Amino acid sequence: MAFLIPTLTPPVRRRRGRRVGCAVVVGAVALLMVAVIGVVQAGPPPRRPVSCVAALAPPPPPGRPGRGPQWTDEQRRNASSIVETGRSLGVPDRARWIAVATAMQESSLRNLAGGDRDSAGLFQQRPSQGWGSLAQVRDPVRAAASFYDRLLAVPGWDRMPLTEAAQTVQRSAFPEAYARWEQPAADLLAALGTARAPICVPPPDTADALPADALPADALPADAALDFARGQLGKPYAWGAAGPSAFDCSGLVVRAWEAAGVQLPRTSRMQATAGARVPRARARPGDLLFWSSNGQVSGVHHVALYLGNDRILEAPQAGSPVRTRDLGSSYDVRELLGFAVRPGAAG
Repeated sequence: MAFLIPTLTPPVRRRRGRRVGCAVVVGAVALLMVAVIGVVQAGPPPRRPVSCVAALAPPPPPGRPGRGPQWTDEQRRNASSIVETGRSLGVPDRARWIAVATAMQESSLRNLAGGDRDSAGLFQQRPSQGWGSLAQVRDPVRAAASFYDRLLAVPGWDRMPLTEAAQTVQRSAFPEAYARWEQPAADLLAALGTARAPICVPPPDTADALPADALPADALPADAALDFARGQLGKPYAWGAAGPSAFDCSGLVVRAWEAAGVQLPRTSRMQATAGARVPRARARPGDLLFWSSNGQVSGVHHVALYLGNDRILEAPQAGSPVRTRDLGSSYDVRELLGFAVRPGAAG
């Protein structure tokens, strides 16, 4: 399982002009190919019960601590304040995720009395730039409400990569810095119990693969992934969901390939580097296709499973269920990247 793993102690940024990026370690993408074949045995092995957790990413294996930053009670309270403010305002789940990640980068979720120039508070908002008085930018509820107000006013914010949406609001000197907090923000939302959709995750050694007799003995892992995905057709889209009753785009891909014995990262951007890259013209059924706002992996905002014959299977967006469609019939074809990713194959 691959995760973005920031340093264990979240840095406290004191000056925006001298922000030092901490190292980001991309966990090795451990891809285990498990052939879906019939196994001759007296009966099916016993399965431990599936555990469910409200999360945007799979939880750690039982008995192991989660990876990533360890947050203090104060930092968790500040994150809760950001999320609850968004909930009271009725903002979408994705906006709350962006807000928490932004505050992680700006202040390490600490309500700072100062910072670069006249910056202060969780979001390091500046009174001189119209964010309010010093007392207002240090009020977590008021600061979060101001962030949401400006974020939701950005055209297309909900289709931007997190770091682009945050940068459009914050106008930081380090526009890509927010990206490293995508996974930690998702994990903290899960730990706080504020993610909307529950994810049911089997124990690691009993991954929810298809029964041995569900596919012919010579079936490829991609067949198992597509078989699972077709079984989800018609289920609703829900941002942050990875089954069993709803999915977002990357959640569907995670569960589909998990059924084939291959564990993928949780976000579409991370999935764009989780396997062998092949030219899109040579894509095979089961390969992953990506849409990007800037033509690069850094701008990836959507992923779909390729079915062959220029058709895909996807969890598209709010209001549209899991479906199949022609490749060029919905998302702007100009945003379609020129490569496909083959999960389980060496890159």
